[in-house]
Order: sequence, then C-alpha cells, then structure tokens
Amino acid sequence: MPTNEGLLKRITARPDVFGGKPIIRDMRISVELILSLLSQGADMDELLDDYPELEPEDIRACLAYAHAVIVRDTLAAVSVAES
Repeated sequence: MPTNEGLLKRITARPDVFGGKPIIRDMRISVELILSLLSQGADMDELLDDYPELEPEDIRACLAYAHAVIVRDTLAAVSVAES
C-alpha cells in the first residue's frame, strides 16, 4: 500500500480547474467532492462505480490529503503538485 506521501502525489492543483482547488490526478474531480461524498455515507465501491476513472488509491489520496491538512492545521501548509 502506498505511503501517505506517495498518495499525495495523486493530488494536483491547476489554477484553471476549480479555481486551483486540489483535484485528483489532474482530472476534473475535486478532493472536496470525494470527501463530501464520503462524509455523506458513500463507500469506496459506490465512488468507483459512479466515477470509473477513479482508482482506490485516489480515494485514499483524498483521505491522506485531509489528514495532512488537519496535521498541519492550515490549508496553506499543504502543498500539492501543480501541473
């Protein structure tokens, strides 16, 4: 299983997509969307069915990102790769 650092490489940010919010693997699927769906009770299988371009590691990457934000206590402290 990839480390959190490895998972975070799946999260990118592009100024021209969702105003620079974190997205998954340069796709137009935001970390915010996936975390919102998870918080509403969706499970990994549902997300993978609804978004076939996603991989299980993408969902874990969103959780790793949320964890990194909380650990650093600020969104500005968490960097993502720009593409």
